[in-house]
Amino acid sequence: MKKSGFQLLIIFVIGALLLWFGLISPQRIDLTQDKRYTLNPVTKDLIQQANTPLIVDVFLKGNFPPEFRKLQAETQQLLEEFKNQNPNINYVFHDPNGSDSEEVLKMMDGFGITPAQVSVMEGGKQSVELVYPWAIAHYQDNSEPIALLKNQIGSTTEERINSSLQNLQYAFADGFKKLLTEKSKKIAVIKGNGQLDDRYIFDFFTTVRDYYFTAAFTLDSVASNPAGTLQKLKEYDLIVIAQPTIPFTEEEKYVLDQYILNGGKSLWLMDALEMHRDPDTGNSFVFGKDLNLNDFFFRYGIRINPNLVKDMYSAPIVLASGEERETQYDQYPWFFSPLSSSASNHPIVTNIEAVKFDYASSMDTLSNDIKKTILLSSSPISRIIGLPFELSFDREIPKNLETIQQGPDPQEYNAGEIPLAVLLEGKFTSAFKNRIKPFSIKDGLEDGKFSQMVVISDGDIIKNQMEGNRPLELGFDKLTHSFYGNKEFLLNTVDYLLDDSGLINIRTRQISIPFMDMRVASLERTKWQALNLLLPLGILGIFAAVFHWFRKKKYAG
Repeated sequence: MKKSGFQLLIIFVIGALLLWFGLISPQRIDLTQDKRYTLNPVTKDLIQQANTPLIVDVFLKGNFPPEFRKLQAETQQLLEEFKNQNPNINYVFHDPNGSDSEEVLKMMDGFGITPAQVSVMEGGKQSVELVYPWAIAHYQDNSEPIALLKNQIGSTTEERINSSLQNLQYAFADGFKKLLTEKSKKIAVIKGNGQLDDRYIFDFFTTVRDYYFTAAFTLDSVASNPAGTLQKLKEYDLIVIAQPTIPFTEEEKYVLDQYILNGGKSLWLMDALEMHRDPDTGNSFVFGKDLNLNDFFFRYGIRINPNLVKDMYSAPIVLASGEERETQYDQYPWFFSPLSSSASNHPIVTNIEAVKFDYASSMDTLSNDIKKTILLSSSPISRIIGLPFELSFDREIPKNLETIQQGPDPQEYNAGEIPLAVLLEGKFTSAFKNRIKPFSIKDGLEDGKFSQMVVISDGDIIKNQMEGNRPLELGFDKLTHSFYGNKEFLLNTVDYLLDDSGLINIRTRQISIPFMDMRVASLERTKWQALNLLLPLGILGIFAAVFHWFRKKKYAG
């Protein structure tokens, strides 16, 4: 009896010590295989910057489809992890259809929050419900809406939820970053060579301004003061060249070359072709376009070819037929608008929607010391059209319909996956090495510092559509009411080129979320109900019988 009492005392002391250590230094252990409850170090550093209360209003409460309960549970778990790391972070879940719905809906309306329409199958009937998968973070005098559900074309609700769960930590970290950090990096939007008008790049750069300083920068002064222009350009961390149409002079090229060799980052959205419409026939003629940059890119290890990519995996085109009140708008397959959805795990393209191109050209990567990563490419069922080329809707659309009905000719669609967007990283060699320089500058470089650039063979991917004089969101097609991943891709690109905090690497996390098969669950409902009810009772009964047997044996006689 003394021995048993001593053992009980030891167990009690150990238990008390464990409880005491747990209270003074609570530890949370993530035992999941995908480490879904482990915060990225970048996220931890970010949320520690909240030195006053940061409140998150989440609108995932009430009755909604079962798939959204997973999003609700994962969101609550993540916010609890944030709160555990920094007690200044707190959160409140709201029911948009609850007793305070009027106040909640007014709050959401002030931030332009719109509901998601979800199809629900119940009792053999399908209905549509409105769900508000959003959060709003408040810090000091600022607020930031955070979208918890990702848009995905043609995907099921389960696929959208799974994609959203992959993106959840990034979504909150991105929103918190806008509230907690000061802007420091500067972007120059290069002008003066016939680049896109401001109204067509309005939506993208309006969003970019939430993170970085932006300013227009013309190269006009290169002719009179090239060295001074270069010095001013060096003050920017990134330059964006969006669909230029006027060739660059040798002086302008040398300024851009020296900017890159001094470590400047760059994003090139280039067209290697131009289209001219014949007013008599309505057909368009596509020609190659020379911007005097071929040798420039060739030295860096990339070539944009003057041709046209035709891809069966593409976005539709909408054409009008009839007149006035009889006008009808119909969608047709249009293989000159490739949709690129990369399977790469690179953080720029991980977990994004398909990116829509319009009249893109093929790209070649050349052998040199620069690391090249193909970010986006056409589908395997692609072909290359040489230029010049006469583009006729009357000829192309029937041919496209026939190709879809009968299948592509393997002898025709044999180009495979054609690179459309390439990331280059390394120490670039000057395009003017061993050549006569257009002008002399002090400390001119022929072998550069480490730098990065992204080259895209279509300038239209940054171009937002217009509704009258109002720019629409980049990636939204007003005729098909489809959302594409152009904006997210370009924002990721800018973040990757500029973000030294590594926040974008959170996107590479892969979370495996199992979903219930509703058909199987319905068929096997009785079996699992019985198992869940009887199995615990059976285990409890076996334990009681064994305990009774040992007790009877010990005290028998």
